[in-house]
Amino acid sequence: MTAPFEPITLGETRVPHRIFMSPMTRNRATVEGGLATGSMVDYYVQRAGAAALIITEGTQPSRVGQGYLATPGLHSDEQVAAWRTLTGAVHAAGGTIFAQIMHSGRIGHRDLTGLVPVAPSAVRAPGVTYTAEGPKEHDVPRELTEEEILGTIADHVSAARNAVAAGFDGVELHSASGYLLHQFLSDSVNLRTDRWGGSTENRIRFVVETVRAVADAIGAQRVGLRISPGITDQGIVENDPVELYTALLTALSDLPLAYVHTREQAGRDLTRKLRAAWPGTLVLNPQYDDERPPHEAVDDVFTEGVADAVTLGRAFLANPDLVTRIKAQGPYNTPDPASYYGGDERGYTDYPALV
Repeated sequence: MTAPFEPITLGETRVPHRIFMSPMTRNRATVEGGLATGSMVDYYVQRAGAAALIITEGTQPSRVGQGYLATPGLHSDEQVAAWRTLTGAVHAAGGTIFAQIMHSGRIGHRDLTGLVPVAPSAVRAPGVTYTAEGPKEHDVPRELTEEEILGTIADHVSAARNAVAAGFDGVELHSASGYLLHQFLSDSVNLRTDRWGGSTENRIRFVVETVRAVADAIGAQRVGLRISPGITDQGIVENDPVELYTALLTALSDLPLAYVHTREQAGRDLTRKLRAAWPGTLVLNPQYDDERPPHEAVDDVFTEGVADAVTLGRAFLANPDLVTRIKAQGPYNTPDPASYYGGDERGYTDYPALV
């Protein structure tokens, strides 16, 4: 059995153990410009000594890719400079950090960016997003043209290059939780009849080509992929997640990616099937109740051998020294969801986003 405290190599990056910090949207970037802030530096540095790998909050690769208020970007020189301060501080604290690149697709509103959100098809997402004026229903997105799809892949490549320039150790491409890459996989959102939709082979094409393009640009060893098979968040429907994700992972299996990171939402049986389908490093964000202590969730993953590493989210928010507490099997601060998105000195409230 692989133990959670054994070192692991992610591509070309070696980390001291196998407990990572999951990406979590925090809404602490500047409203104008999407710049990393001092409070973000403090937040990540506090956890740099505990998490073997930190994966950042979702970071938009373009203006139109922004779906939430006060989230950071990786598409301007100013953003790169702000992130460079943060990555330098994390590295000085002994941490390793990947940037999660997240295009929100149909999740969002034109009041955030001045642009109509885009998606594989013009299908509105359920629910609301939060603007400076308060909550508003998601816009009906504009369907991407073939030229715009290729441009969006190029945006992900540019953001990945910017991440390297900003000092990140790698990037994670967000193809989960109902955001753009995931929308192309979904039967309910991708209604296209061209080469980007319809068959399983066509619906995985955008994700596969984006991953390959980013891997070509910065090296596959610096690239992770986030997936969430079987979830129904944000209006997502996947009629056959086993077929879909087996096809996706098989199409990428020749790449020496740093890892594939799966959010477990549809049960452990599906996770086992993913483990069988992916020959490389598999990172699992396990499904467990907050009433259960984190060390039990971690122990189950490694006892069952279903993943090579785990990510935890809410437990890291409540316990910046989480790994020390896991080793001691507690005690733990109790996660308090009501406190995660409290108001701050800027005069508005941080709102939660799915991660």
